[in-house]
Amino acid sequence: MIDRRSFLKFAGLGGAAAAAGAAGGAYAGQSGETKPPYGPRDFTRLIGTPGFSETLLKNHFTLYQGYVTNVNKVLDALAQMAKDGKLVSSEAAELRRRLGWEWDGMRLHELYFGNMGGKAPLEAGGKLGLALAAAFGSVEAWVKDFKAVGAMRGIGWVVLYRDPVTGGLIDAWINEHDTGHLAGAVPVLVMDVFEHAYMLDYGLKKADYIEAFFKAIDWSATEARLG
Repeated sequence: MIDRRSFLKFAGLGGAAAAAGAAGGAYAGQSGETKPPYGPRDFTRLIGTPGFSETLLKNHFTLYQGYVTNVNKVLDALAQMAKDGKLVSSEAAELRRRLGWEWDGMRLHELYFGNMGGKAPLEAGGKLGLALAAAFGSVEAWVKDFKAVGAMRGIGWVVLYRDPVTGGLIDAWINEHDTGHLAGAVPVLVMDVFEHAYMLDYGLKKADYIEAFFKAIDWSATEARLG
């Protein structure tokens, strides 16, 4: 097995996040270059969201763009290995393991930014409000539960999932992007609780960040994920 440093050198991932920042998140390569299959989504509409400084958001966007870049690099490297007949190798195995991290880092950020930017409160009598009350007893009980998961020590994500089998809702802690997901469940609301999501504005006061996040949730976007 190759170590992480050798893998990053092999895959060309070491400076991907920095490269994405320098490019402003766009994949504007030189003439003749092939555009990667995944491009970063534009979330600049969130600039000006109360409780989130422009600097914090722009830094967070750049970090997200790095994940998109790395997803493309890993997929491109695996495609080349397939052509070269090297899929059964330690390098390919490390790339396979890395893909989950980069992919989930990309997609979780898209879900997180996608459920932000709202101003209207959650309607208790709406589809989501009723579903939360059915699952947790009341909307207030769910809010308490979700915030408690977010207050856990450590870095990760909090995800409100819908179980497509029962229709029930479950709050879950996701650690390191790719660990802790509920297989087959549908993300309804996603909150980033890695330090980069709040420390620039709130320092160690994660609870204050969580309060600001709740005030910024786009409940209409969240409700649409119920299906």
